[in-house]
Amino acid sequence: MESGEYVPGSVYFYAPNKGAAIFFAIAFAFSGFYHIYQCIHYKSWRLTGLYVFCAVLFAGGFVVRAWGAFDYTNLVKYIVSVCLIYGSPPLLELANYNILGRILYYAPYHSPIHPGRVITTFAFISAVIEALNGNGVPLTANQSLAPWRQDIGRALLKASLLIQVFVITLFILLAAIFHRRCYKSGMRNAKLYNPLYTLYITTALLFARTIFRVVEYWSIAEHDYWKPGFDPKSLSPAIRYESFFYVFEAMLMLINRVLLNVRHPRMWLPKSTKMYLSRADGATEIDGPGYKDGRPFWVTLVDPFDVHGLLGGRKKGGDFWDGDGEQRRGKDGC
Repeated sequence: MESGEYVPGSVYFYAPNKGAAIFFAIAFAFSGFYHIYQCIHYKSWRLTGLYVFCAVLFAGGFVVRAWGAFDYTNLVKYIVSVCLIYGSPPLLELANYNILGRILYYAPYHSPIHPGRVITTFAFISAVIEALNGNGVPLTANQSLAPWRQDIGRALLKASLLIQVFVITLFILLAAIFHRRCYKSGMRNAKLYNPLYTLYITTALLFARTIFRVVEYWSIAEHDYWKPGFDPKSLSPAIRYESFFYVFEAMLMLINRVLLNVRHPRMWLPKSTKMYLSRADGATEIDGPGYKDGRPFWVTLVDPFDVHGLLGGRKKGGDFWDGDGEQRRGKDGC
């Protein structure tokens, strides 16, 4: 039973639970191996290869955390484990952006944005988040640094977390607009909605985790814990009890990983981005020319919604879905 008391010399605050760290290391490793099998089976390395990489980061992070639990005064092990574990969720968000882009390709006529711009636009933002994380985590975790440098680290992490909250909200809004357009048009194809529902759940898990991280870091920032006479009990329970970490970080992310093992997007989505559902019946799959965007890459980053083109009367993606394509197979998945 956790006491919430500071353990002298511990860089974690408490004495880390060895068994829990070992369990999650094994669980994430199994999930990762199954994702490797699924990438091979569905030939989806480009679509879901990040699932494997994230599982490696999580498993590696908990292996180091288990190792550090036997020597909880070791700062290097703590920093490595934190960097690996906390660096993975933003990449999971990036994987979700990729999945949403593939869903939009499946019904491009209802997409609010060029499907390919989802991954490029949100990937750019994710790169900024990862840069903030990569610089903030080591500064925050290294308690031997000067207080002002730790403050910089916490400021970087705060910015990273707030940007994540904003981006996840924007991402859900984009998916919801697409979902509403599909539903209003009468489309009821399970092959379109099933991966979308899965995406909502995984994003909600990431959002809950991010909110916890925001609360946790804000509670740390309120205290000058490096000053003499500081009372460790004044810290938030989220810091003093390891169970919060395992519930809101480890467990939420493990559920995320297992959910995508069970409901892999390629169970419903086609391999090719050129394959889309007929606008006429919402069920027939058509092999089309693909959704093109002839604008320069830097323009697509600045104007992902092609507002300039829409104001100028340019057709969205050439509206290729209004023409005939090579039919692949008939009605299914309704």
